Amino acid sequence: MGSLFGPDFPDTVGLAVSGGGDSMAMLVLAHNWARVWGVGLRVATVDHDLRDGSAAEAAMVAAECAQLGHPHDTLKWQSWDGQGNLQDAARRARLRLIGEWRADLRYVLMGHTRDDLAETFLMRVQRGSGVDGLAAMASRRDVPEGFTIVRPLLGMARADLRHYLHVLKMPWADDPSNDDPQFARVKVRQAMAALDLDTDRLADTAQALSLAREALQARALDVAGRVVHVQQGDVVLDRDGMAGVERETQLRLLAASVQYVASNPYRPRRAPLDSTLDTVLAGGTATLHGALLAAKGAQIVVTRELAAVAKLTAPSDEIWDNRWQIIGPHAPDLAIRALGDAITDCPDWRKTGLSRASLMSSPAVWRGQTLICAPIAGYNPVWTARIVADFQSFLVSH
Repeated sequence: MGSLFGPDFPDTVGLAVSGGGDSMAMLVLAHNWARVWGVGLRVATVDHDLRDGSAAEAAMVAAECAQLGHPHDTLKWQSWDGQGNLQDAARRARLRLIGEWRADLRYVLMGHTRDDLAETFLMRVQRGSGVDGLAAMASRRDVPEGFTIVRPLLGMARADLRHYLHVLKMPWADDPSNDDPQFARVKVRQAMAALDLDTDRLADTAQALSLAREALQARALDVAGRVVHVQQGDVVLDRDGMAGVERETQLRLLAASVQYVASNPYRPRRAPLDSTLDTVLAGGTATLHGALLAAKGAQIVVTRELAAVAKLTAPSDEIWDNRWQIIGPHAPDLAIRALGDAITDCPDWRKTGLSRASLMSSPAVWRGQTLICAPIAGYNPVWTARIVADFQSFLVSH
């Protein structure tokens, strides 16, 4: 905790405690640390309500927190529609619920262990992940939900934490899904045991790849300073500059450009990203991940795809598309939507130097069906629009 926070510890940190052995051990360890350093703890348990016993496990965590003297809240997830990947949906729900629960907390501890590093590494090998996917999960990570995940147990083995709980006679719950082979992580865990794979060696490999990832990120950031600039929300890449660097850096810059323009925390998959890079370097046009990419002379321009924002609306005083802020005289009957076909009402749009596609997906202020302002297109510039994220900072964090 000292290396993760020191020397200035926060006044209070949050803990995500499921009731499993890893998170219960984290609760006790954090309790002892917090008493020494005068740090407050707030605890949350996400009850996914997917099986019998989940409510009892949340109650067990609440009871232990009461004995230790820490406030506890149970967060219930009841919105899964049965579609898609259950574990991925549950993970996203956990982050969303914790983000809503945390209030002003910046840090939330999670109980990932050295075993999790090894299992995740093998799962991503199976998926064909590159360096970023195979690199070890970070001990600290900012998430789009507005907080920082802190993982203080990454150096500890699951068996050691169980032994610690045994010695202290602390309760924990074993989730039956941890033995269900329909889940990829359980299959990997069972395969590791059957093949007698060394958990420490796998985890060390993932950690080594983290160092490689840092070097690749630094290279991409250096190149970005020379070949990338942002123009009214679009990312513009120099084609010749891009062609002169190694493939890995090209892919990183293109992926970051797409994520930035599309406000997407997740990187595009490798195969479509590869294909799109080839297309735009050869002078073509493509769509990817909610972005439109087009080669225009010596430039590659990445802009928002209109279809991705055509139905997106927000009050005029809120952030639109997770990245645009409108500054001007707000009113309850004003909303932000994409400019779309109303570009025909903007006589000066060609003077902006931006493409028609870029302007059609830009934010506009509407009152009902009446266009009031299109700040990027130069229509009634009483309002202005600005991007809330800097590209260089985005590249570093993604």
